[in-house]
Amino acid sequence: MKKPLAPCEAHSGKRMNIEHAGSLDPAAPKEKKMKRTISLWLGLVAFALLPALAQTPAPTGPTGKIHGHVTNPTGAPQKDGTVSLVRLDRAASGPGASAMTSVRGVLTLNENGDYSGEAEPGMYKVVFRTAGMGTDKEADHLENIRIEVNQDVAADIDMSRKEYVDALPADQRKQLEDLRKHNSEAMKVNEVIKNLNADLKTATQDFKDADAAHATAVQTLGAAAAKADVDAKETEIRTAKYTEVETLMLKDSAAKPDASILWAQLGQAQLGLKKYDDAETTYKKTLEIEAAAKKPNPAVQGMAQSGLGEIYARAGKVPEANTAYDAAAKVNPAQGSMYLKNEAVIFSQVGNADAQVAAADEAILADPTQALPYYLKGQGLIGKATVDASGRYVLPPGCAEAYQKYLDLAPTGPYAGDVKGILAQAATKVDTTYKAPKPPKK
Repeated sequence: MKKPLAPCEAHSGKRMNIEHAGSLDPAAPKEKKMKRTISLWLGLVAFALLPALAQTPAPTGPTGKIHGHVTNPTGAPQKDGTVSLVRLDRAASGPGASAMTSVRGVLTLNENGDYSGEAEPGMYKVVFRTAGMGTDKEADHLENIRIEVNQDVAADIDMSRKEYVDALPADQRKQLEDLRKHNSEAMKVNEVIKNLNADLKTATQDFKDADAAHATAVQTLGAAAAKADVDAKETEIRTAKYTEVETLMLKDSAAKPDASILWAQLGQAQLGLKKYDDAETTYKKTLEIEAAAKKPNPAVQGMAQSGLGEIYARAGKVPEANTAYDAAAKVNPAQGSMYLKNEAVIFSQVGNADAQVAAADEAILADPTQALPYYLKGQGLIGKATVDASGRYVLPPGCAEAYQKYLDLAPTGPYAGDVKGILAQAATKVDTTYKAPKPPKK
């Protein structure tokens, strides 16, 4: 009698629900982003200026505009401080007057080092002060800036210029030199991180495209295409996508060998290309990096352990596979049921029915609301079915129950028709009345 089983999706060559994710946060992996920012500070030289307490008068007539950018001695934008506009061609005079009574505006820098404002037309001195600096001091200034009606004049203050730096005391010049070197190195690191994140984004899309390779092949060739042609096209797409990821991650893991996510993604690509020895080495490298990390990443560790589990399962190393998949579920419990479900799928693909059933039981224990593990359990047990005197199948213990539970959870699922057909040929009544299962107790 023909075996009443339609091929399982697990035998189609697809890997189901294997996670591919990750990025470098230019601070740490997360799943934080692996971005490094370096804060620089330099004490600016203060030059003497006449003290004054007078309040800035508001413009009463026509005005002109002024704007500018302030660069600190390191070459970076100055993110705080004020710019004062001191009138030069109409200084105040008389009792109690001082140079600062000619101030016609105090403008605040934004986080980009920019300022803007307006004042009455005239000739001005533009004075920059750091936050908290007294009005009797200045950090830098520009002379003879003319503001004209209905015009917008630019007045940039650049404290990284040679003349300014040369005027600094020797100890501050040395400090500035060190900071510039540090900042240059940080910028190079951040540029590397930026490029790595772009490659990780490409890799993520490649993995998605590889998972959708069958649908893409059908769409490309048309619904009437021969199965062999579709399969060949699917393999071509998958190979191209995995190869691109492998190429990118080989380059990137060499550029930043301490980033475990790069190694994990490389392992996934090598696994997809069936380079099992290379993938095993790569996943072990991933776990070595994670073991030395101050803040290990459970998702990356889970990816590496489940990858090793698949390699061992395909090599017939059942105990090693079980250990690796269990480790993945333990280190990243949020994805535990997925890892164990994938384990059952892989054992189904390699034809190890006993290991498939055991993995399906583990997946059911981790999440009894998922339908697929019940189908995989039933499929693993069906090979032990016998035929009675009347010619009907007698299913082994647990098989009918697993299939029935699949129908309960997925009455219109992709395998519902196959399951009903199996049960109909067996000495078992098919329950065609679906009742929603009770939610699991918390």
